Amino acid sequence: MPYFDAASAAPLHPVARQALLASLDEGWADPARLYREGRRARLLLDAAREAAAEAVGCRPDELVFTPSGTRAVHAGISGSLAGRRRVGNRIVVSAVEHSSVLHAAESHAAAGGTVTEVPVGRSGAVDTGVFAAALDSGTALACLQSANHEVGTEQPVAEVAEACRAAGVPLLVDAAQSLGWGPVEGGWSLLAASAHKWGGPAGVGLLAVRKGVRFAPQGPSDERESGRSPGFENLPAIVAAAASLRAVRAEAAAEGARLRGLVDRIRARVPELVPDVEVVGDPVRRLPHLVTFSCLYVDGETLLHELDREGFSVSSGSSCTSSTLTPSHVLRAMGVLSEGNVRVSLPAGTAEEDVDRFLDVLPGVVAGVRERFGAPPPASASAPAADTADSASLVVDALGRRCPIPVIELAKVIGDVPVGGTVTVLADDAAARLDIPAWCEMRGQEYVGESPSPRGGVAYVVRRLT
Repeated sequence: MPYFDAASAAPLHPVARQALLASLDEGWADPARLYREGRRARLLLDAAREAAAEAVGCRPDELVFTPSGTRAVHAGISGSLAGRRRVGNRIVVSAVEHSSVLHAAESHAAAGGTVTEVPVGRSGAVDTGVFAAALDSGTALACLQSANHEVGTEQPVAEVAEACRAAGVPLLVDAAQSLGWGPVEGGWSLLAASAHKWGGPAGVGLLAVRKGVRFAPQGPSDERESGRSPGFENLPAIVAAAASLRAVRAEAAAEGARLRGLVDRIRARVPELVPDVEVVGDPVRRLPHLVTFSCLYVDGETLLHELDREGFSVSSGSSCTSSTLTPSHVLRAMGVLSEGNVRVSLPAGTAEEDVDRFLDVLPGVVAGVRERFGAPPPASASAPAADTADSASLVVDALGRRCPIPVIELAKVIGDVPVGGTVTVLADDAAARLDIPAWCEMRGQEYVGESPSPRGGVAYVVRRLT
């Protein structure tokens, strides 16, 4: 069964498995003890730290291991803010950061701090000038991911790091998605990552803090990991994480080029095979193994279930697969279509035949889901007949109905108003705020705007142009 969700968790690398089993026998003792078994465990821990530091591009004494990537992010943010509390209480983050960063920022705001969120363009990248303009003398910390976890877009970390250096602000980089492919360039101050993203075992993160960065670890601490990550080290998992990071780095150039070719095929073929699809994310500055696209008139949860039936494990940022019933904050920040969203992230070793079969299966799966939801066929949706129009305006009541129904109902009636006429869609699904404007852009219609509906929800107004 093809597993296409490496961005969530990569399969355990063979080197990680070997190192894990070997270190279970050799690395079970306390590395803080001076007897033989403890010394042997300390040697394993020191070697793992050196290997990880080499991959990160920092000194071994600048790197500590944590119980997860999320813990590394939270420790990095809280320690930096505490270390620079005399400077200010402001944190600057991009709008598409991983939820671990945004949750830490929310906690900081709840405690009285200030958070500035830097917007992104439709590709998902920040503008360096806009990010730099958000930095001021009261900024304690800036956060920017190296590459986005949902759409694969790489961020201009080196340029932003230079802007942060000029402003005297440390930059924390969440490198979870990119570290397996290569070091993060630029003068960053702190870096966090998670082993299960590159094929190491779950439950191991790393945090690097450059010398000279003001840092005050928060919460109870002990003598382990420089006081920045208390508790007994999971040494077998740490050894496996470091060994697998070194292994995937050695394979990164060749495997990255191979997977980029497969992803290029998906990016090119999906819009040809499936009507009404938007491929999102930067087409050039992106991770080699990840592609995301959204399909009009499709329920994301149903689409993922149907692909699973066909043997493909993929992910989605659609609100229809979320317990919060809101679209992914990444798609929302980019202003792109969220309904029917599919993220394909290929693990190392993905076979070309599996990608070809995915492309063979996808059109039928999407067509079947659209038929089930009563979506208009592509021809009628793209070319409504002008002579059928008999009203200058219509109102579509989609209150209480989840995506993609509001957009489907809009598409069905747009041809019933004359050119210049309007359709008002009443909807209370948060995805409509993204998907109706996205539909207008894809269909060549005008999105007029939104206003509160007296009947509840929001009234979205669309003017027919074609």
